[in-house]
Amino acid sequence: MYKQTLWEKSGHWENYKNDMFLVSSSKDTGETALSTSEDGNMQLAKPEQDSVETTFGLKPMNCPGHCLLFASKVRSYHDLPIRYADFSPLHRDELSGTLTGLTRVRRFHQDDGHVFCRPDQVKDEIAKSIQFIQTVYKVLGIDNYRLVISTRPQNGSIGTTEEWARAEKQLEEGLKQATARSFDYNIGDGAFYGPKIDAITWDSDGKKHQIGTIQLDFQLPKRFSLSYIAGAPKREVYGEGADNLESGKRNGSASPVMIHRAVLGSLERFMAIFIEANKGKWPFWLNPNPLVVLTVTDNPLVQSYAASIVNKLENVNGDGNSPRKLGIPYYKVDLDKRNQSVAKKIALAKEKGYAIIVVIGEKDVKHDTVHADVSNIINQRRVWDTMETVCPGSQAPVQKDRGVGTSVRGNPGIKLTLNQLLRAIRIMTDEYI
Repeated sequence: MYKQTLWEKSGHWENYKNDMFLVSSSKDTGETALSTSEDGNMQLAKPEQDSVETTFGLKPMNCPGHCLLFASKVRSYHDLPIRYADFSPLHRDELSGTLTGLTRVRRFHQDDGHVFCRPDQVKDEIAKSIQFIQTVYKVLGIDNYRLVISTRPQNGSIGTTEEWARAEKQLEEGLKQATARSFDYNIGDGAFYGPKIDAITWDSDGKKHQIGTIQLDFQLPKRFSLSYIAGAPKREVYGEGADNLESGKRNGSASPVMIHRAVLGSLERFMAIFIEANKGKWPFWLNPNPLVVLTVTDNPLVQSYAASIVNKLENVNGDGNSPRKLGIPYYKVDLDKRNQSVAKKIALAKEKGYAIIVVIGEKDVKHDTVHADVSNIINQRRVWDTMETVCPGSQAPVQKDRGVGTSVRGNPGIKLTLNQLLRAIRIMTDEYI
């Protein structure tokens, strides 16, 4: 949390006070000092009491703190751009009627980033941020979003008309440089300190949600008197740079541009949208429960074989003491060897959301194989293409144009050797990351 004076300096107090959780303290605010006693020894001097009540605000965003970080030392134009990121919790005093599950909460986490750069670096930094957002969304399989440029609000904005026009133009140029994806305008919906680009998605009810955002800010650096040493300060303002200097006599201070950047936005909101869109299923590499091994019987040979499969998947020797082998990937694997019907075990494993359910029976012990149920992973076409890669002919007689998976195959599983299973797992991991 930050003091009221900091929020006043940033402009948030005037524009955001009603959405902040405020805390007041009447504790003594005097500072303890050192003094010399009569015998020459150092002692703590009790400060004068100060009964002034101090107001703090739980931070709804990280911008002022990152401004203080930038101002903590002298900066040169050689140092820029400087990028900060922060995942600490944020608090916003939302109206109770607007709270909805995880999509709108009062305490949340945000992949909050801020870039401090020179004016002539703005377009490239915006382009890089857009490319970053697109890369992450592609990895997660998210394509149902649109990009929107929000312009200067009619009331409550800070800064001149010229500054806003220049900022909006740079946002548009950076967006066009980064992607061929179409975008829309949302007139008057910018932040009070600058225009922004939002990534907007929607849930199953058609309700729109903002996830990623890129916001351009010329105002906060001025409010905090942020500066860096530049060769030609007057030229810096207009993004002309200072690469061709005649002499060092022209050195002076210039104000950086601040870019607010979030890729996922509120992690809680993003997770809610992602989970709903995929009906509770996950990509293999992201699933918190990637693998479970189930035994069909309590036959000691089956139990022993199942335990050895778990050890090989987890890359351990089974004695609990030896370290994992370097350079070999390992996975979190659970083992269910209870004396219950295999149908109940499979039903419980699917309920818990395991990505791959490995079933071990007596025939598997004899032939050194496993039966892998892969129906709980999203994007079944990609999953079965992977199975075809590691075990050619495994999709036959399924036709490509009819799709793949349980509905067509009539069987959610496939018989594999352990090496084939390991290869499939690695492919499903590497294709994302």
